[in-house]
Amino acid sequence: MARLRREAAALDAVGVSFDQILTSPLVRARQTAEIIAEGMSTKAPLATCDALAPGRTPAQVIEELGRYAQRDRIALVGHEPGIGELAARLVGVRAAIEFKKGAICRIDVETLPPARPGHLRWFATAKMLRLIAKK
Repeated sequence: MARLRREAAALDAVGVSFDQILTSPLVRARQTAEIIAEGMSTKAPLATCDALAPGRTPAQVIEELGRYAQRDRIALVGHEPGIGELAARLVGVRAAIEFKKGAICRIDVETLPPARPGHLRWFATAKMLRLIAKK
């Protein structure tokens, strides 16, 4: 939890903010989402998204994201391999993008649900974020 708090501080320090945080209903994911939300200067509402639970498909998550089309910056807190498969689908590639615990990326899409592939703007590992937090 302490490491995650440092990661949230690093995101905040480099100007990352969210309009909405969606989390899997599983306890550890919810705890992660709460720590991220608490560590940000701009407070974003937190909501449970059943589509982010293990075993759900990227299509189910994308369908759920349509409910948040009015939001510009949505954080998704989920589980592997689903979150990596979702990221791959959002950017239009076949192979899943591997997310180790605490990793985060930014994918820009034009609309929700996306009509075409989005753009992967950056990807940061937990270790990278903790190094930023030390500075």
